[in-house]
Amino acid sequence: MEVTTALSDALGSYLDLTSEQMKLTASNMANVDTPGYRTKGFDFEQAFLAELNDASGTSGSLGAQAPVGNVDGLVSRPDGNNVSMDREGMQLAKEQLQFRFGVSLLRDQYSNVMSAIHAEAK
Repeated sequence: MEVTTALSDALGSYLDLTSEQMKLTASNMANVDTPGYRTKGFDFEQAFLAELNDASGTSGSLGAQAPVGNVDGLVSRPDGNNVSMDREGMQLAKEQLQFRFGVSLLRDQYSNVMSAIHAEAK
């Protein structure tokens, strides 16, 4: 038996997108010394909104695959690489907080569902 709610599905998408962000940040950090490498990223809020719209049937399917592109406005070094470890470190910290927040909300959601199931059994 699978117990899901609209909120738990949305939180699943939230966690998937946050995980995608973490992967991109790790990739950016790994390529800090790669000549010509351009920092990659995506707009989390727009991607999450698209996921929520998709869940309600009003947009195309992203499937937690955000549109990844180059991050504009960063200073390039002479070798063409524009990865900033300071920026990426801050991004990673933000993404970790987002992920923990999503897990906490999902845990609370499942706790509420389990409470409702156990209340029904009494």
